[in-house]
Amino acid sequence: MVPLKITHGRIQFEVRFSVSFQRTLRVPDDGRTYPLPPGLGLLPIHAANEFGSRVPKRWRTDRVFVPLYQREALWLGFDGAEWKPNVVKIGIGGINAVSGERWRDGLHDDPQDYLVCPPQLWLDGINAGAGHIRQFVAIPLGSGATIEEQLSGSGLIGGLQIEVFEPKAGRFPDEPVDESRREPMVVSSALEMGMAAGGRITQKIYRDPYGMDTWDMDNRRFVFVHLLNAEQYHAMTGIAPPPTPISALTYTEHGFPWFDLYDEGRPGLAPAKSLTDIESLGEIGRRTGTPQDAPVDIPPDQVTTLGRRVRTHDQRDGHD
Repeated sequence: MVPLKITHGRIQFEVRFSVSFQRTLRVPDDGRTYPLPPGLGLLPIHAANEFGSRVPKRWRTDRVFVPLYQREALWLGFDGAEWKPNVVKIGIGGINAVSGERWRDGLHDDPQDYLVCPPQLWLDGINAGAGHIRQFVAIPLGSGATIEEQLSGSGLIGGLQIEVFEPKAGRFPDEPVDESRREPMVVSSALEMGMAAGGRITQKIYRDPYGMDTWDMDNRRFVFVHLLNAEQYHAMTGIAPPPTPISALTYTEHGFPWFDLYDEGRPGLAPAKSLTDIESLGEIGRRTGTPQDAPVDIPPDQVTTLGRRVRTHDQRDGHD
C-alpha cells in the first residue's frame, strides 16, 4: 500500500487515486436550485505532523488541515481510474454526507453510504434532495448551525472525514488494458470549524454500479481533514493564508462561470432522510432574524456552463 501523502495539492491515497479541495462560490441560499459552481483553484493542504508542537497531539496521525474563508465554499474533486475505481466515504463531523447517519465502520448499502469514483467526479455537499445537494460551507463549531450539531447531541468532532477503499483482488485489471485510451479525470475547539449546509445545487450521487461485494473492507485508508479560518491558519503555521479571489462582488465584477452536468441517463441515490431536514444557513437566519452573509445573486438564466471538466458514462467534454 502506498503511504498517504500530499502531492500537487491533492491527498494521494493510492497511485491512481487522489482527493482535492477546490475553492468555489457560495451559491445563493434562496430556496432555488442552482447549477454547479466552478472551481476557483485548489485549496492548500498541509500534513499536520509537519508542524510539530504547533498542532495538538491528536492531530499527528493521518490528519491534514485546509484553510477556508467563511465567505467561500469548497467541493471535493476525485481523481481516479476508469479501469479500477475506488470507493470513498465522506463524513462531516462524524455524520455521513451520503446517508445522513452517524459514521459507521465499513460500507453499507441500505442505504448506500459511499461514493464510487468514477463515475462520481466530485461532491459539493450533503445528499439532501432528489437530484440535488446542499452546498458545503464552513462555520465555527459551537454556532449550532453545523450539520453535526443539528443531527448529533454528542461531543463535537468538526472537520471532514475521508475513507478510501480498494476493490477486491481480481475484480478489475491491475493496469490499463490500453494506456493510449486512458483519459485523466479532473477533478468544539477554537482551532476547528465544521460544515454547514448552504444553497441547493443540482448534483446526483450515483448508485454503486458494481455491488458492495466488489469492495475490500480491509484494504482502506482514512484521513481527517481539519478546517481552519484565516486567523487560525496563521496561528497554526506562522504564515499568511493564501488570498481568496472571492468577495461579495465576485459574481458581478468577474462573471465567474457556472457549470451544468448532463447526466440524465445515470441513476442517482434517493436523498438521505435525516439530511433533507437540515436547516441551511439562510433558513436559520430567516428563522432567527439574523441574516447570514450571502453572495450576490445571479439568476439561473444568466449563468454559463463553464468551469469544470465533464466526464459522463458515455462522453467527455472539457471547458476551462
